[in-house]
Amino acid sequence: MSGHSKWHSIKHKKASQDAKRGKAFTKIIKEISVAARMKGGDPDKNPRLRQAIDRAKSVNMPADNIERAIKKGTGELEGVAYEEIIYEGYAPGGVAVFIETLTDNKNRTVSELRYIFSKHEGNIGESGCVAWMFERKGYIVVAKSEANEEDLMNLILEAGAEDMREDGSNWEIITSPKDYDSVNNILKKNNIEMDSSSISYIPQSYVKLEGKKARQCLKLIEELEDHEDVQHVWANFDIDEEEIEKYSE
Repeated sequence: MSGHSKWHSIKHKKASQDAKRGKAFTKIIKEISVAARMKGGDPDKNPRLRQAIDRAKSVNMPADNIERAIKKGTGELEGVAYEEIIYEGYAPGGVAVFIETLTDNKNRTVSELRYIFSKHEGNIGESGCVAWMFERKGYIVVAKSEANEEDLMNLILEAGAEDMREDGSNWEIITSPKDYDSVNNILKKNNIEMDSSSISYIPQSYVKLEGKKARQCLKLIEELEDHEDVQHVWANFDIDEEEIEKYSE
């Protein structure tokens, strides 16, 4: 979609700015602890933990921090118990917003998220109101400079990828959750660096926004992502690159 940016690719471009290091560390530590609590502290047997550790390494989190977070999750060290809660809502323009949180106080979290939505002319909805618009998929971003289209396509299809599409200077690779690891592994084996890699919720369709609504939506999503209890935000909007530039000014 040349000249446009869907939210997950905007998010990817902004991820480097997430060197608001302290906040990034706090969120990842929560995720590591919860993953370890749910399925154990061995990343070889716990895909969610392995993904969280990869995310930690991508922001240069010290190994000691990772180890402590795992031990808090498995109960070897004392730690806070976090609850995983999904929130759903609508941004300006009817955009669907799907949010994953980890919180030790759900009343505080929902109250603060409701305030953020209302401040930007959106609203939190009932459970299930937008979940049907998203599919759980592996989502991998590879810069075009890393591999040519034909070679990359052959490689990932052999590993079980479902689709590959162009997004500006990147390739977006989509997999089923079960084939996500095998596609990741074949890219690593062939020394193809991934700019971004995660299990995500991919919208089945997009709402095109421009002008005031586009900027309101960007502000809402950015503030949600800055909230300390929010792990991930997905939204189904598509905007012109110029709107991002205006918003960033």
